[in-house]
Amino acid sequence: MAPVLKTDSLMIRPFERKDLAAFTRYRAQPDVARYQSWTEYTYRDAVTLFERMDYTTFGTTGNWYQLAIADEKTDVLLGDLAVHFIDDAQVEIGFTVDPQYQRKNIAFHAVNRLLDYLFDTLNRNRVIAVTDADNRASSRLLEKLAFRREGHFRQNIFFKGAWGDEYLYAMLNADFHCR
Repeated sequence: MAPVLKTDSLMIRPFERKDLAAFTRYRAQPDVARYQSWTEYTYRDAVTLFERMDYTTFGTTGNWYQLAIADEKTDVLLGDLAVHFIDDAQVEIGFTVDPQYQRKNIAFHAVNRLLDYLFDTLNRNRVIAVTDADNRASSRLLEKLAFRREGHFRQNIFFKGAWGDEYLYAMLNADFHCR
């Protein structure tokens, strides 16, 4: 089963149907979609993603899972985490925070708590994150969390009508415990 993880003010948990309206609202915003694979995001898109999610298989190699970042007291959806189990040792993560809750360290605390779970509970060796090279906020967050930039892929992706660069960030289990 997918975990329920807590910080002082956040709860990271499986998505619930009640989250989908807020999820759709922030994913449909141009500033959120700018660095994502979609241009428009509809409620139907959210329902389709939700119905495909099988949290009973959480941790299965090759699968992506979406986790909600919610306020611990009110359970209001603040953002989400994407988790891709590459193999038994490696995980890829992604994160999105609703613009009205950005610049409040929500992504920092949520990703940090997820890393703690991935490294300490699941004993994974390596966590990676790929971000658009122009997405300075994501790069700053990953560097603040002590991820190492391992690659700069130049014009490796044709994205929304233009060639773009991506950064590959990674953190090893040993690095996490030495921060």
